[in-house]
Amino acid sequence: MKSKLLVILLGFVILSACTSPPKVMEYNKGISIVPKPNSLQVNKGQFQLNAKTVFVIEQEELRNVIAFFQSKMKTSTGFDLAVKKEAESAITVRLNRELKTGEEGYTLKASTKGVLVEGKSFKGVFYGLQTLLQLFPAEIESTELVEDINWSIPAVEINDEPRFKWRGMHLDVCRHFVPVENIKKHLDMMAMFKMNTFHWHLTEDQGWRIEIKKYPLLAEIGSKRKEGEGHEYGGFYTHEQVKDIVAYAADRMIDVVPEIELPGHALAALTAYPEYSCTGGPFKVRKIWGVEADVYCAGKEETFKFLEDIIEEVVELFPSPYFHIGGDECPKSRWEECPLCQKRMEKEGLADEHELQSYFVKRIEKILVSHGKKMIGWDEILEGGLAESAAVMSWRGEKGGIEAATHGHDVVMTPGNWCYLDHYQGNNEVEPVAIGGYTTLEESYSYEPVPEKLDSKMAKHVLGTQGNVWSEYMYTQELIEYRVYPRIIALAEVNWTQKGLKNYEDFLKRMDNQFVRMDLHDVNYHIPQPEGPFNQVVFVDSVNIEFSTTRPVKMIYTLDGTEPNAKSKVYNEPFVFTDNANIQIACILNTGKMGKIRKIELKKQNYVLGKKVATSNQGLKEKYAEGNFIRVADIEKVTNWENRQPEKEVKSKKKKGRSSAYLQPSASVYTGYIEIFDDGVYEFNTNIDQFYLDGKLLVNNDGEVKRFSRNNASVALGKGKHEVKLIYLNNIIGGWPQSWNGPVIKMRRAGEKKFKKLTKANYAY
Repeated sequence: MKSKLLVILLGFVILSACTSPPKVMEYNKGISIVPKPNSLQVNKGQFQLNAKTVFVIEQEELRNVIAFFQSKMKTSTGFDLAVKKEAESAITVRLNRELKTGEEGYTLKASTKGVLVEGKSFKGVFYGLQTLLQLFPAEIESTELVEDINWSIPAVEINDEPRFKWRGMHLDVCRHFVPVENIKKHLDMMAMFKMNTFHWHLTEDQGWRIEIKKYPLLAEIGSKRKEGEGHEYGGFYTHEQVKDIVAYAADRMIDVVPEIELPGHALAALTAYPEYSCTGGPFKVRKIWGVEADVYCAGKEETFKFLEDIIEEVVELFPSPYFHIGGDECPKSRWEECPLCQKRMEKEGLADEHELQSYFVKRIEKILVSHGKKMIGWDEILEGGLAESAAVMSWRGEKGGIEAATHGHDVVMTPGNWCYLDHYQGNNEVEPVAIGGYTTLEESYSYEPVPEKLDSKMAKHVLGTQGNVWSEYMYTQELIEYRVYPRIIALAEVNWTQKGLKNYEDFLKRMDNQFVRMDLHDVNYHIPQPEGPFNQVVFVDSVNIEFSTTRPVKMIYTLDGTEPNAKSKVYNEPFVFTDNANIQIACILNTGKMGKIRKIELKKQNYVLGKKVATSNQGLKEKYAEGNFIRVADIEKVTNWENRQPEKEVKSKKKKGRSSAYLQPSASVYTGYIEIFDDGVYEFNTNIDQFYLDGKLLVNNDGEVKRFSRNNASVALGKGKHEVKLIYLNNIIGGWPQSWNGPVIKMRRAGEKKFKKLTKANYAY
């Protein structure tokens, strides 16, 4: 009898376990819609999604919109939501042209009985359904079936519409190519956050990325470049691939705006067809970053016919009303020297080359207008007078946008301080190498697209803003995502949500849920890294170690040699060490996802005694060899070193616009002594490949892109002379020529904030 009772009780426990409600994850608690709706009221109760739920539509045309959400919800929930004319427990979707919202506005009402989504247009319906998805647990975005989830949403009433018309993301696929599947991934993210414009930067000095059937060499030759490291890099999109991407975007209510750069940034095109340049070539597709002096010749009629043919082919692929012509960073040196361009200026009565650029742009505008397109370009198209129907993208600050709006032209405000997603979003000493700049998530979120100088009438010309993704230092798809997300999501809220409703702290809380959604799409978004000391710290007696982050994120650490995890100690205050130690520290999100682990080695040292050696010359001895050396090991094969005097040291030849001129690839090995005048701990920062001090390798940048040094090292040095050896390879790695900076070594004493650049006077031999 007793055993039978135990069986019954055990069965009850098992039954209770089976019927207990699924655990609600912390990130799924509350409402976390991004962008934040303009009006949201929470009521009592919930709407429960189940296998019997259906979509109800009144207009048959909505089936195509519904199909996107049917497929997504079936994948994650397993519920095959049919479409019917009427039903109970339904998600009712309808077009309602009488809604008191803008064209992209919607309303969403959810109760225990059902959900009603109304949109003023198909776009409004789509955005309303995106909001519906964000009311469900984050797992609704899963690409496979998720079980043990309560698929319910709170009873709410939402009235919503975007603040701006242009809610965009720009993507440069020329410096580094982005495959079709990765572009679609970005489009999925854009759709999730109600962005509607994909600005596709397709041509550059470093690569032509779109097939043009009338000029096949653009893809065959212009899409490929030989990198400084010696290998070929390339890629382009066929017509069919372009059509596929445009259709994929359209299903997500996204317009794709092509950019065909002119009159500058044209070297890839001119490599394929040099006859449309001022000099006739020959050229090579640019393998380094920066601006190229060779541009389209404005004096040849053939140039305009060439570009008209290209435009005619491209406009057939893109239904967007806008066509981007670039127009930025066009050096005028070739035009100044070109007889045909000078003759054109004289014939047209143009005062200077800036007016020649305006003439060039206005001719292209007429071609676009004949195809029913609106021209848009970077703010340099203001030079010499703006084409009548042109819109402007203001990137060099807000001045160009203010000028354009003042004269009645539409503008997209996209200044670098807030909208350039190739900038660092953390300390360049711990983040992957980038082009420079510094734009945190908070700074992107804080952007206000309507400048104070514009009155209400002029402000109507501000179409919105976009995040610009220039890919010079984005060598992989993962690194592109690391730069883009989550800053592009901050800009999505800037574009959508009314200014008075924005709140950064609230945005961060809502992002916890969105990070899980991005995890389900395998997006490599940025998680801050602990910032503070470099990876190697030296001290004599004791040392204080302090960390910070670019946004409020918990830091966890270990000191026992193991990697930190969610259960590790939380960093709350600075460390004090009096002996050797190893710190492993990382940021961890509220979702439990951990960022990259930083490892910092702390070494207690005695001062390395200086040497008392006689020297008679300032500077360092140099042995030099020409050749393309990519790694330090490559110089082992050199047998014909040339000894050079310090006064003949290699100098960087910086030309205007940092043109393609850079020095002969070479290697230099410098030897001698550095003078230290006081005992102390000194930290060194350098872009050279290897820095030896007193016979030991102190800094090793071998094989890295040395745009910014990330391998600082410190050492305890006693007063006197210390032997140095510097290995400097004047090469090109990752598109960055070392000659643009030359060999630079900086030093600071522990406790000092600023580094001092070492000069010839600091060395002796």
